[in-house]
Amino acid sequence: MSSTSSHPTSTARHKSAAPSAPTRVVINTRPVERAAPLTQYLQAAGLSVVEIPMLTLQPRPITDADMALMRQWFAGDYQALVIVSPTAAAAGLAVWQALARERHTQHSETNGDKQNNESQDNESQKTTERQNLSAPSHLIAVGEATAAVLNEAKIKAASYHVLQPRVANNEGMLAMPEIDSLQAGDKLLVWRGLGGRRLLVNTLQARGVHIDSIAWYERIMPHEACRQYNQWLQQFSTAASVPSPLSSEAVPAAPSTAQHPKPIPKQSKPVVIISSATAFEHWRQVVSQGKRQANDETSAKDTVKQPLADSTGADGLSKLKLSDFAYVVLGERLANMVADEQLSYWRVEDLAPATILAAISA
Repeated sequence: MSSTSSHPTSTARHKSAAPSAPTRVVINTRPVERAAPLTQYLQAAGLSVVEIPMLTLQPRPITDADMALMRQWFAGDYQALVIVSPTAAAAGLAVWQALARERHTQHSETNGDKQNNESQDNESQKTTERQNLSAPSHLIAVGEATAAVLNEAKIKAASYHVLQPRVANNEGMLAMPEIDSLQAGDKLLVWRGLGGRRLLVNTLQARGVHIDSIAWYERIMPHEACRQYNQWLQQFSTAASVPSPLSSEAVPAAPSTAQHPKPIPKQSKPVVIISSATAFEHWRQVVSQGKRQANDETSAKDTVKQPLADSTGADGLSKLKLSDFAYVVLGERLANMVADEQLSYWRVEDLAPATILAAISA
């Protein structure tokens, strides 16, 4: 079985009413707070969607180094600020507002009206400051949801409106004039989560651009990931959607024998949506270790044992392998990762629901 790639476009909107396999299973691994729009869109197209998040976003403590970078940005030391997610936008915005209040207080003290009617005007003052935030650099938001968080801040200066790349990824940002024009000695600040793609950073650093970043959160595996996967696996196996056991072999010329079962056609495999390398590594762990971990958790909680093993033999649930799934992956880096493992995949350049549906339907 060879790995393949497709590059869907927005024409998926015209195909959504009739996907090639209406009952096909799609596993949405996006974080809980970002999964619903995609799930609803695919369900409306007739696909069977199960949410098994491979990432949960956990806030990180704000360090002195983070605050020092924020103060430098607030003072106008950077040419641009890139915000990669709604979570990063919300975290950074809170600190930005705090710095604005601090500046307002210092200005008031300088003018001799410290704490004048402070108690009764405190809430009104905060609202006014929120509405009058003045951005010290270009603001570049990756995606509509990220831009929405910043637009709600009602940024004061018209010349500093929130910008967005045409394509919401690293490549799209690199094509923006505000990024493309950065030269050696210029400075860029990035609000992000821990980890993630480095194409933007590596490309600009090669030009001599100085890049600093603040990781407001980190991506960890949800505690429920193994349990959710095994719950789905039980239902999937019971429905006999695929024969079991399944082969991990991906050799195109391998004969169909008892030792080498015929690989599942790509069009029949459950589809897993993967948006980051971290999510893929978590998925790998869940697929390879999830059954054991879930059974251990069940025993520890002394709950009623579910018939996971009884219906499929003494060895328990038949464990699927990475190669028993097809993948929708974001960008070149992930495509290379799954291709190196000879996994079936479609590569997409953004996570818009229409784009993902077009890939699956191709």
